[in-house]
Amino acid sequence: MIKKALLSVGLSTLLAMSLSADSLMMATTTSTDDTGLLDYLAPQFEKETGTNLKWVATGTGKALKMGENCDVDVLLVHAPASEKKFVENGFGVDRKEVMYNDFIIVGPISDPAHVSGKGTVEALKTIKDAKANFFSRGDDSGTHKKELSLWENATKVLPEADSWYVQTGQGMLVTINMAAEKNGYTMTDRGTWIKYEAQKGADNKMKIVVEKDKTLFNQYSVIPINKDKCPNVKSELAASFSDWLVKDETQKFIGDFKLLDKTLFTPNASK
Repeated sequence: MIKKALLSVGLSTLLAMSLSADSLMMATTTSTDDTGLLDYLAPQFEKETGTNLKWVATGTGKALKMGENCDVDVLLVHAPASEKKFVENGFGVDRKEVMYNDFIIVGPISDPAHVSGKGTVEALKTIKDAKANFFSRGDDSGTHKKELSLWENATKVLPEADSWYVQTGQGMLVTINMAAEKNGYTMTDRGTWIKYEAQKGADNKMKIVVEKDKTLFNQYSVIPINKDKCPNVKSELAASFSDWLVKDETQKFIGDFKLLDKTLFTPNASK
């Protein structure tokens, strides 16, 4: 049976769960969980390998910290600069690129700040000048890290002290819902946005206002935890999962995962 670890579960409990001989414990970003991708992949992985994949979904920053603390066996995350530093510091091994989607900025259908059609830099400057409500995850997730880098590039000064800039400390779906309730803007990955569209249907009050900017590329990678740092890590199972994600059959399986007939993640392990 596939089980998903919840954030409310203590780390000691998670570690105990991961010590089961036929199970693998992973820390991952909320987007792979919220979209349903992991519920789609995990049964296939268990069918092919006999290994039960369990996971905790959190921001990439927290996922990396769980790896440093030896609380998991493998990571599936999306903050390349932080991931590379994680590997350089000896906590992870054999980082492999798995898939990508892109980030987008979404806002009210009425678009009160008149952002639609602008490039990322101009859009963020427009939001700041208009003091339009902007909702940030504020949780050191891969999305939050990317968003901060975009603000820094666009305005040189982060807007964290401004009243129109709200840090939710929540996952992506919750943050989009908060933006919708307050007639505001937010940045999300496209996969989670498609999930939001599917959930809301005709009640959706939000739309994409910025997309298809090359700066919005969003790469996901798998990183087994280094056994030299974490002696109890299931390095062989982690390596097996990493290899499984990037093989041709799984890559096609990822590409076939859709909602509303839209692709949520594009496989690119062989690129």
